[in-house]
Amino acid sequence: MKPMTHFTHFTHFLSLILLLLLPLAAVRGGGHDYQDALSKCILFFEGQRSGVLPQDQRQLWRANSGLSDGWTYNTDLTGGYYDAGDNVKFGFPMAFTTTMLAWSVIEFGESMPPNEIRNALVAIRWGTDYLLKTVSQQPNRIFVQVGDPIIDHNCWERPEDMDTARTVYAVDSPNPASDVAGETAAALAASSMAFRSSDPGYADTLLRSAMKAFEFADTYRGAYSDNANVRDGVCPFYCDFDGYQDELLWSAAWLRRVTQDGGYLDYIQNNGKTLGAEDNINEFGWDNKHAGLNVLVSKEVLEGNMYNLESYKSSADSFMCTLIPESSSSHIEYTPAGLIYKPGGSNLQHVTSISFLLLVYANYLARTSRSLNCGNIDISPTSLRAIAKKQVDYILGDNPMGLSYMVGYSDHYPQRIHHRGSSLPSIKDHHQPIACKEGSVYFNSSNPNPNVLVGALVGGPGEDDVYEDDRADFRKSEPTTYINAPFVGVLAYFVANPS
Repeated sequence: MKPMTHFTHFTHFLSLILLLLLPLAAVRGGGHDYQDALSKCILFFEGQRSGVLPQDQRQLWRANSGLSDGWTYNTDLTGGYYDAGDNVKFGFPMAFTTTMLAWSVIEFGESMPPNEIRNALVAIRWGTDYLLKTVSQQPNRIFVQVGDPIIDHNCWERPEDMDTARTVYAVDSPNPASDVAGETAAALAASSMAFRSSDPGYADTLLRSAMKAFEFADTYRGAYSDNANVRDGVCPFYCDFDGYQDELLWSAAWLRRVTQDGGYLDYIQNNGKTLGAEDNINEFGWDNKHAGLNVLVSKEVLEGNMYNLESYKSSADSFMCTLIPESSSSHIEYTPAGLIYKPGGSNLQHVTSISFLLLVYANYLARTSRSLNCGNIDISPTSLRAIAKKQVDYILGDNPMGLSYMVGYSDHYPQRIHHRGSSLPSIKDHHQPIACKEGSVYFNSSNPNPNVLVGALVGGPGEDDVYEDDRADFRKSEPTTYINAPFVGVLAYFVANPS
């Protein structure tokens, strides 16, 4: 995330030249291999693994790491994912990543080739096996993070070498952790649905733990960053800036989806107003679940005739209309070449998550022969899918740079991503440890990364469609698990529906 130092490249100048020389028409409509992109998108997660790597590990430049995680609590907290280009395990974005991988399989698994279904389930399980450990001491404790981000971000070293403090951050009742516990409940519930047919015993375990995590989240209400012992470790990196209420509704909605239990239905119906369901915040990501919540619950209205939940569908409609340039309520920003853009960095996280919701909502509407009314115009499911496809094709190369923002896809992709393991020599090639500050020479190098993190989606170009391929510019060049996770479902849809 935060770089240690900053350096400049001539690539910004070259990028501007490319922008002038490559008119959009020249790079549009070349056709993409969505199945290859899907395979690589899932493969990315193997490069983010922490713990003991399996024998069938495919990102071969990685090795075991974080093997003592949890020892200060006499607890096994090995495994899980490093969320981005650093070596910290943040529970909040990891849980959201897992939720989105599971939702991808639930909604679009039928569009995936059988081997990619298996790979997706493996990626989910790497997350859920770890999340089960974080809630193993329920109902009284949840582990929310492993690793001190301040210390970690002052080093540039491989996860296999890391000698920084592996501080464990835990929240004990009655201290609150509604956001992390709620998202963990959503992840475990959604994953139980994804595993139901292939491993019903594991699905049952996930669901039981999801219920316990939800009870913790709802009983002790508040943000996990409200706890003094946690705040310094998570802020400003993964504080819940938008409040914990959306995670309570989001997790209850997932438990309702999985169990069909009337109690969870009552919860999302009776608590919607008090927990801000009608705030209609036009965002969906690790920090804010509102748009995803509204789309998820809309399935109950559209397909189950649950009209007492109509307010959720109305909010979902409003969100979709903000994405339609021709709509009177449009207010989402697009780059000149048509990429969804939100300021703040790691922009592709918004692009992939919004594209996912477009496709899911389009499916819900299509199955019930509905369209979307945006005041002055009616929008068909086909139109929603077209918006998503434009975003996907932009990411894969139909953009002014002619650049794939997925590492390893096509012949032209980012070479200098902000990622420690990718940018440092593999421990398999360079056996001696590379200490904290010894990695600086690699960080500051203008050479391409020696290890290709296949499938990684970087933060993406700026609002001017320009990307400089600068390792120090972490807002643009750092990959994250929560950029990739929703893209799995998006690509799966286009594997089955390429045109």
